[in-house]
Amino acid sequence: MSQERINDHRDLAIYKMSFEAAMKIFELSKRFPAEERYSLTDQIRRSSRSVCANLAEAWRKRRYEAAFVAKLNDCEAEAAETQTWLEFAVKCNYLAPQSTQELNTIYNKVLSGLVNMIKNPSPWLMLR
Repeated sequence: MSQERINDHRDLAIYKMSFEAAMKIFELSKRFPAEERYSLTDQIRRSSRSVCANLAEAWRKRRYEAAFVAKLNDCEAEAAETQTWLEFAVKCNYLAPQSTQELNTIYNKVLSGLVNMIKNPSPWLMLR
């Protein structure tokens, strides 16, 4: 847990990282071909944004450990899905491998943080 006071989900380092990554993906995906608009472009934008949205939901479900952990699991799945879409974008030559290297590093940090929260949710839970 961070030493800084966390008042809401926006204060979490993993939220900040995933939000910035989603915004970078949005900018990069503007260059994808038009025929990908309703497939790869839509999918990668949705999954990257979903990491943030599910983290916000998880934060509001901290009263109940099982609900909190379930939403964190959803975050983890969406982050991994985003990495898969990045891999497809590289293989399809829509993105250069070096342009996704930083994003994959960020998502690995996000995944690590999520796994740590899932394994040890107690410090994050609200006391009843």
